Amino acid sequence: MKKYDEIVIGSGVAGLSAAYGLKEAGKQVLVIEENLLGGTCPNRGCDPKKILLNGLETKKRVEQLLGKGFSKVPLVDWQALQAFKRTFTDPVSKNRQAELASADIDYLSGTAHFINERTIVVAEETITATHFVLATGQRPTILPIEGNQYLQTSTDFLSLTELPEEIIFIGAGYVAFELAMIAHAAGSKVTIVHHNQRPLKAFEEKLVKQLVEQMERAGIQFVFDFDSQRIVKVDDRYQLQSQTKELQADAIFCATGRQPNIERLNLEAANVEVNKHGIVVNEYLQTTNPIIFACGDIVARTEPKLTPVATFEGNYIADYLTKNSAEKISYPNIPTIVFTSPKLAQVGITKNQLTEKHQLEEIDMTSWFTYRRENEPIARAQLIYDTKGYLVGASVLSEHADDLINTLNLLINQKMRKKDLTQMIMGYPTLASDLSYLLK
Repeated sequence: MKKYDEIVIGSGVAGLSAAYGLKEAGKQVLVIEENLLGGTCPNRGCDPKKILLNGLETKKRVEQLLGKGFSKVPLVDWQALQAFKRTFTDPVSKNRQAELASADIDYLSGTAHFINERTIVVAEETITATHFVLATGQRPTILPIEGNQYLQTSTDFLSLTELPEEIIFIGAGYVAFELAMIAHAAGSKVTIVHHNQRPLKAFEEKLVKQLVEQMERAGIQFVFDFDSQRIVKVDDRYQLQSQTKELQADAIFCATGRQPNIERLNLEAANVEVNKHGIVVNEYLQTTNPIIFACGDIVARTEPKLTPVATFEGNYIADYLTKNSAEKISYPNIPTIVFTSPKLAQVGITKNQLTEKHQLEEIDMTSWFTYRRENEPIARAQLIYDTKGYLVGASVLSEHADDLINTLNLLINQKMRKKDLTQMIMGYPTLASDLSYLLK
């Protein structure tokens, strides 16, 4: 039976971060992947989504300047945009395999499952290791409703060769919002349905309402309090039904959440505890089996399931197992971004978490030169300070929210105040040159 120092199951950013870190420390490492090498993000997640969003962002900027230098809004060529996207996604798996070989990390393609607490079987091979790192990620959830065989997922959307004329997205999280914006910009009629009145529940409610208003003005329809119960195929279209309403579209995409890829691992044989959120771990990312660790989206923790978080966890496990760190995992502030138009972003303490120890500043930046020169319809920020006057949280709604939130995160982490910024000279006119006006 073959034995390794470390076996990593899953080749997304979490698994590969752990694998490379362990290899650099001199460990003999095996990576196992049952699907595409590289995992969700570069193949069927954030990277291809962001490439498709380029079309939205470019078109939106021209729309905002109609009559101010532009007389016509460009049409999005969906097939050409998808072809451009594939120049990024198609080589991923081959490139990752070459990178693993170059690093002298072994690779096996297949589905691994445990047969006892320290042994797996994959591709008809029985293998053991000193430690295992589980990083098999998540997949889209499919609603358990009648006719759900007609539902498609984000994976299907990102690979569409033809864009349907009319689309329904079930769910109102960031995936539904982002894909809806892409489809709408490319010419589809789009409806988002949600089972209650609170979309994007992890984000500050006032800014979410303002985002929804902007999306509705653009032409995206929202139907709240819609309890999806069944899907019926009618000729070449699909009917989504609740108790009291029905909607029709050419395609229906389910964006109601994601679930951990754990079923095939046979974790019961390995004495690894799981729950509905994923694999249960302690503060060292160690499972109930002390030689098995887990990281990335598969972990049942409350931190956002994001690529940078998965990378952070993979790096932590590599450091911990090579004795570079014996500390419990401690997460820095984690920015989260909804790539819509406008974008919505937040980091640190939010308005929903305010206590008597915090002070909230709400700023309307719409009239500032940075936003007026692009004719942005809205630019808002919420900044939260502690009793000592340090910035501890921020939420931003604007076309530049993604860049601004990272800068604000840096200010939070470095405990920088307005007086520190006034000692610096920033390039003007830029987002950075606005910071001294933004902070109190």
